[in-house]
Amino acid sequence: MDQTTAAVDVRDVCFAYGDQEVLHNVSFSIARQELVAIVGPNGGGKTTLLKLLLGELKPRFGHIGVLGEDPADARSSVGYVPQAIPFDPSFPVSVREVVLMGRVAKARLGLFGKTDHEAAEAALAKVGMSGFAGRAFAQISGGERQRVMIAQALAGGSEMLFFDEPVANVDPEHASQLYNLFKELTFEGITVLMVSHNLGVVTVHATQILCVNRTAGMHAIGELASQTFTEAFGGSLTAIRHEADCHVLDPSSAMHAPHHGQVKGMAR
Repeated sequence: MDQTTAAVDVRDVCFAYGDQEVLHNVSFSIARQELVAIVGPNGGGKTTLLKLLLGELKPRFGHIGVLGEDPADARSSVGYVPQAIPFDPSFPVSVREVVLMGRVAKARLGLFGKTDHEAAEAALAKVGMSGFAGRAFAQISGGERQRVMIAQALAGGSEMLFFDEPVANVDPEHASQLYNLFKELTFEGITVLMVSHNLGVVTVHATQILCVNRTAGMHAIGELASQTFTEAFGGSLTAIRHEADCHVLDPSSAMHAPHHGQVKGMAR
C-alpha cells in the first residue's frame, strides 16, 4: 500500500439505521502512525463509526478510505480487538496457537510453516509475551489476553489496529502497560485507533482526539482543554471541549445541515 496516503480518510459521511440517522456529515483524516482516541457519549455513534472503518457497514452518503483503499479491501491490513474477547475456557488452545490464527490467510494449504511460527514469535516478543507461548490462553489474565490478541493482529501484518475500550476489563497496572505498548507500536509504523471513556488517560497517551457525537471533530492534544459539560455527555463527566462552539458537544443544529456527500441521491 502507498505509505504516503492517509491511514484514514473520511469525507461527508452520513449513516442511518432505517430512518434513524446516527452519523451526519462526518469528515476527518488520520495520518499514519498516529495514536487516536475516539471519545463521545453512549449512543453518539462511536461503534457505528468503527464498523464503517472496518467495512462492516456502508455509508449512506460520502466516502471512506482506509490505507488508501475501500475499508472492505483494506480489512486484511487492519487488526481489530474487541472490548470482550469471546472464548471457551475449556477449549485447549495455547497462546502460540491463538497468535498463529493471525497467519491463517498467509499459511499455505492451511498449514503453518517456519515463516508463520517466526512471525508469531516476533509478535509475542513485541508485546512482551515471549515466555507465554506454551501457556493455555484460558489461564492468563485479561490484560495478557489483550496482548495476545494484539500479537495475533501483528503476526498477520496489520498496518492499523482498532481497539474498542481496550482496558475496560483490565487492572490499572496492565492498562498502563497496554497504553505504553500502543504508543510504542506507532513508533514502529502502526496506526492505532481506540475507543475510550477514560479521557484523563487518553489525553496523556494519544496524539489526536476524535470527538464523536453524531457529528465528529478531530483535535490535536495541544488544542484541547478539559472541563465539565453535563448537557452533552451526561452526569458529572469531564469532557474534552475545543472552544465554546465545538459542534460535537451539541450536535442538534449540525444534524439538520444538508447532506454534504449527497450526489443525485446516491453516495459517492
